[in-house]
Amino acid sequence: MKHALLSVIALGALLGCQQRSATDMTAGQQKAVADSLKKLVVSAYDLSKPDPVNSLMSLYPDSGRVISASGGVVTTTRPQLEQGIKAFWTYVGQNMKNPKWEWTSMNVDVLAPDAAVMTSTYRVPHQTPTGMNHVIGGAWTAVFQNRGGRWVVIQEHLSDVQSNLNLQTQDSMPGMSTPHGNP
Repeated sequence: MKHALLSVIALGALLGCQQRSATDMTAGQQKAVADSLKKLVVSAYDLSKPDPVNSLMSLYPDSGRVISASGGVVTTTRPQLEQGIKAFWTYVGQNMKNPKWEWTSMNVDVLAPDAAVMTSTYRVPHQTPTGMNHVIGGAWTAVFQNRGGRWVVIQEHLSDVQSNLNLQTQDSMPGMSTPHGNP
């Protein structure tokens, strides 16, 4: 009897320690995670909010390693990432008049109850300081982890569109289609 009880306890401990995956989740649970990540990202990139740097930084963990690759540079810490976001806002963002961040696609794969990856495309139509229409855009892939009930980006890669978005319409840009409904 004692041996059987120890076997049940050992089996329970083994099963309790196994990694869970998305296959352990219902389609509804996976959709709920994907929807919450989309809302989180859309809110953080809402350029009409005050303090855009702080809003963007809200996506990242408060401490620990965070890997970010952008423009051929890789950063590995939150302070380095924040410095890069501040530089973007200082030299580009604050010079945009009436910017509106538009997510043109959002693709989320839920990997586990506490892990997901999102690959998205975006464009930011705005006016230059001289009043000319201008658009920047690109693609962003982010790996999210749920830490203590909070989804945060732990790794990301951003790539800018190399062509001039000002000369193209959305219909002529491969992969740059407007999603149906909210992202």
